[in-house]
Amino acid sequence: MERVTPVYILSGFLGSGKTTLLQRLLSYWKDNGLRPAVIMNELGDINLDGLLVTEEVPMAEMLDGCICCTVRGDLGLQMSELVTQEQPDLVIIEATGAANPMEIFDAVTEVSLYLKLEIKPMITVVDSAYLAELYESQKGKTYRLMLDQIRCGSVLILNKVDRISEEKREEIRELLIKLNPYAEIVDAVKCDVDLGVLLRDKLKQHSNGGVSSVKEEYNLEDDHEKCDENCKHEHGEGHEHHEHDKDLHNHPHTHVSHNHVTVYSHYFNGPVDSVEFERFIAELPREVYRGKGVLSFSDTASRFLFQYAYREADYLKITPQGDVPDVAVFIGEHFDQTLLAQRLSDLENKQSKA
Repeated sequence: MERVTPVYILSGFLGSGKTTLLQRLLSYWKDNGLRPAVIMNELGDINLDGLLVTEEVPMAEMLDGCICCTVRGDLGLQMSELVTQEQPDLVIIEATGAANPMEIFDAVTEVSLYLKLEIKPMITVVDSAYLAELYESQKGKTYRLMLDQIRCGSVLILNKVDRISEEKREEIRELLIKLNPYAEIVDAVKCDVDLGVLLRDKLKQHSNGGVSSVKEEYNLEDDHEKCDENCKHEHGEGHEHHEHDKDLHNHPHTHVSHNHVTVYSHYFNGPVDSVEFERFIAELPREVYRGKGVLSFSDTASRFLFQYAYREADYLKITPQGDVPDVAVFIGEHFDQTLLAQRLSDLENKQSKA
């Protein structure tokens, strides 16, 4: 009998905690004798989250785009190679936080036409603090995208509940129930949840036994048409923007736009002062809601992976495998990329003169 490969889809807005949950899931599966594989989708041209995945976990990278644009056509090839060559016990897709979850479903179901896949219910990580902030105004593309991600999740992990009051938590839970009465809601801090309960078989009930019910329930075809129209409006007919972006990759400093989400990648020429960099991070505009990178600091011999989300930064000492450049990637909504580029260049110049 031909093997069937379970596929888990991990959704959630930028900085919500998806990568933290991914690490917990990978450890859980490995501890239970399973061999998982990962497909990571990034808006930028370098996969920094992938540095946190250990070498024994097979991984495919889909960089510089979303599954709903031209990269989507590569998903079938990536997944096919991953499944046939590595034969993992399961595959988990961590989608970029800017991805429309319906497009992820659509792309994976296309692959299931020629690969035997069991598409598991979507797990969506919800940033409770950020959602509470956006809920006050109830407008903006970021807010609408978060609502779409919530509507599509079979399990909603209400993360970072320690950052909101009990009253606000109940208000957000009521919002989740209103948006998605079918989903199971799990409160969490740093995505610390009972994974055995989270992954139990009864979660299959939400999909009603097949991919077709997922399409029918969420009007997947309609959403696909909307996404195509959005891409045409933003990038032009035929998605010519991807060819332009490829040319940009030859430059040390690149920035690309993805719908309402802006991505800026800065490649460093050398180490920078850690205190100066931390001051730069503390002064980032509110329009920048996610940052990450690999850095060398002039005042320490170690290299660091830094993560920035919801006005907080975290630094982890790492030893990257292979040739990993010093780079910082910032994701936000229409922020001033020129200002960030100038500030970072000033940091480099200041250090070179020291």
